[in-house]
Amino acid sequence: MTAKPADPGTTETTVDRAEVEKFSRLAAEWWNPESKFKPLHKFNPVRLSYIKQQVCGHFGLDPKAAAPLDGLRILDIGCGGGLLCEPMARLGAEIVGVDPSATNIEVAKLHSAATGLAVDYRNSTAEEMQRSGETFDVILNMEVVEHVADVEAFLATCSAMVRPNGLMFIATINRTLKALALAIVGAEYVLRWLPRGTHRYEKLVRPEEIRAVLSSNGLLMIDETGVSYNPLTDRWRLSADKDVNFMMLATRPAE
Repeated sequence: MTAKPADPGTTETTVDRAEVEKFSRLAAEWWNPESKFKPLHKFNPVRLSYIKQQVCGHFGLDPKAAAPLDGLRILDIGCGGGLLCEPMARLGAEIVGVDPSATNIEVAKLHSAATGLAVDYRNSTAEEMQRSGETFDVILNMEVVEHVADVEAFLATCSAMVRPNGLMFIATINRTLKALALAIVGAEYVLRWLPRGTHRYEKLVRPEEIRAVLSSNGLLMIDETGVSYNPLTDRWRLSADKDVNFMMLATRPAE
């Protein structure tokens, strides 16, 4: 992948319809912690902790406050059933959840209505949001880039919506043989934690590729971390090992 400045208005959509249909078929299971989304439920605490810590540190907010993210406008792009949106709403953020799957959005709306949380869910795409002039303090781009049709164009579009001094989080799976063995063969075919075909090796993205695209679109990388699974404790934790799962954080420098 060769990074180059991208015009986010030149690509009609980076949505991979086959990927959308795949997750739409599983939509009813989003909030069942014992469903096909069980690995994501187990992964959620470590990514939520990381997001809260980094956002509060960057904006000088008190993480112990009742609503520490009050006043921040956050976009969860590819929000699925809302597993990240609802915690963000509880932390006080103005949260917008966007997903190209109408089925996912309906599931998310029903669940947030039942819990009484205010989440602005939209059946839309990054391109449609950017073209309408939407901007955000924080963009959550979590477990999405490995499912889009054009990573460079997608990241360029998302980057264009980050406000000055704003943040963008990215979480995905590295394109390494170790990731192939553990995240695809192990997780999908041996342990069957995920449905077969959830991830395709050729669609995985390396950290240096993401770093280059974000840099060419005006974002500055400020943190990177691996995320590792401990089978003895059945928990995920931050790690120096980025060979399989990793998270990245970038900012648009203030004007």
